[in-house]
Amino acid sequence: MEEVKKEKTYSVGTLTYTLGGVVVLFCWLLWGDFAWSMKDRAMVNIAAIIVEKFDISNTLYGLLIVSYPAFTNIFLQPIISYKSDRYRSKWGRRIPFILATTPFVVVGVIGIGFSPMLGKWFFELCGGSISLNTASLIMFSVFWVILDIGATLSGALAGALYNDVVPTALIGRFYALFRAISLGAGVLFNVFLLGHVSEYYAWICLGLGILYGAGLLSMCLKVKEGEYPPPELGDEKESGKKGWTEAVSTYFRESFSHPYYLCVFFGFTLASMTFMPINIFMIFYAGSVGMSLKLLGYYMGSSYAISFLLCYVLGDLADRFHPIRMMIVSLGLYAIVMAVGGLYVHDVTYFGIMMVFHSVFSGAFYTMSASYGMRLLPRERFATLNSAMGIFGAISNVIAAPLFGGILDILNRGGGAQEISQRDYHYTYHMGFVVALLSIAMLLIVLKGYNKYGGDKNYVPPQV
Repeated sequence: MEEVKKEKTYSVGTLTYTLGGVVVLFCWLLWGDFAWSMKDRAMVNIAAIIVEKFDISNTLYGLLIVSYPAFTNIFLQPIISYKSDRYRSKWGRRIPFILATTPFVVVGVIGIGFSPMLGKWFFELCGGSISLNTASLIMFSVFWVILDIGATLSGALAGALYNDVVPTALIGRFYALFRAISLGAGVLFNVFLLGHVSEYYAWICLGLGILYGAGLLSMCLKVKEGEYPPPELGDEKESGKKGWTEAVSTYFRESFSHPYYLCVFFGFTLASMTFMPINIFMIFYAGSVGMSLKLLGYYMGSSYAISFLLCYVLGDLADRFHPIRMMIVSLGLYAIVMAVGGLYVHDVTYFGIMMVFHSVFSGAFYTMSASYGMRLLPRERFATLNSAMGIFGAISNVIAAPLFGGILDILNRGGGAQEISQRDYHYTYHMGFVVALLSIAMLLIVLKGYNKYGGDKNYVPPQV
């Protein structure tokens, strides 16, 4: 009698999938990621185009668009991550929170699109006591705050959900597909929508809000979490003033007491800062060299298409050689790009070419670093420690964004009062070069710690 071959299965926690089950899981997760990525790829650029109409300085722009969201991350991410790690329900420990935050994102995205119109209404309501630009900026800021609350809370848990439901053996390849979807969303937005944002921002934001709501809702309804061990004794009793004090004490003790994890956090934070100068002021830089949004969209779309083709290969390299090593390589290549850009970018052609290089190499970094936390942090406290790493990133953004903007205002000698076309943004390449070198040095320290705790063959995350 012929022996029946047993179908191969993939497991994570109490969840077990056949190959078909993995395909279905990936489809729903990646559909949710597509909705998230369209919002994520679009909103910062749309926000820049809208607030540019309000004549704000580089410093104020950095504070509003980058520093404020980063500041709220410091408080919101640790709270929801800590509670989620210890939460138990029939829906799981991540999905209920993601569902609850979705309406905030939808309202925020749609409201931002209509903020200039609402600004005119608010200006009339105030009887002209404030300027139209100020009234519009206030309305924009209200919806930016609402969007930030929803995006911060849901973003803190998305990676934790993937860590809970995606089989460990497939996590690198999942993140390669995850990155491919994100890049595909970038291509769609930059090639087909960016050039039309100035005219149709309200309707584009309306569409993005509806897509986000539908995508996240359907993903949460279709993806099932497994069973989790009960919270540690006392976790479920944390309530009231004493409970919250103990919870905060536990969070900080678990997150910030181990020197190795502090190096892990700071290494990723510093590396992520490398790309901030170009990313924050890209729209303004394009305007200063006379590049149209449509042409910028084509350049960025081309770079995302290149990154899309490289995704799986880069994910495989991260699995084979470890994210830390590949991050160091990508930062070294990026430092070379920054050095060249600082010397030669002063017109439309060179700016477009260097934007492609910037996007491809920074994209390579994010693709290969996607599983950085999962490869280094203990699974049982992943959301908590990952949120602690987010605190490092948030603090750096609070400080770095206005710092970069302030440096640009000083170097331009006219502050934020100059028109965009009269500002010089090539200094952003010099900033990127310096931070890239500092990041490489820090990641070499992280690599030394990784080898100390077992390295490629025997790595065991230290307990906290």
